[in-house]
Amino acid sequence: MFKWVKISALLFALTLVATPVLAQEPQSEQPQKAITLAEQAKVNSAVYLGGAFGAGMVILGAAYGIGSIGTKAVESMARQPEVAGNIQTAMLISAALIEGATFFALVICMLFNQ
Repeated sequence: MFKWVKISALLFALTLVATPVLAQEPQSEQPQKAITLAEQAKVNSAVYLGGAFGAGMVILGAAYGIGSIGTKAVESMARQPEVAGNIQTAMLISAALIEGATFFALVICMLFNQ
């Protein structure tokens, strides 16, 4: 149960980071006022900070997941050495899937910074 609390807290934090980045101002018929360079720099720095924070959260989540997989796999191999090959194969496949999702999330975070 505690693991699901951690996962839901992580997803909630990622949602909080991604929401301001994805938000757009409503389009109106009024002419837009000119934005100064200082105001534009503030907006850009907030977007960059959100992307960097999101990338950091993705890396922390992936590190936690792969570390957990490694820990459980080694414990399982110590209990049943005769199935160590099968456990190692499953561990490597799971770690590869986590890394693939991590790279995808990092690409998404970095695309919002452009």
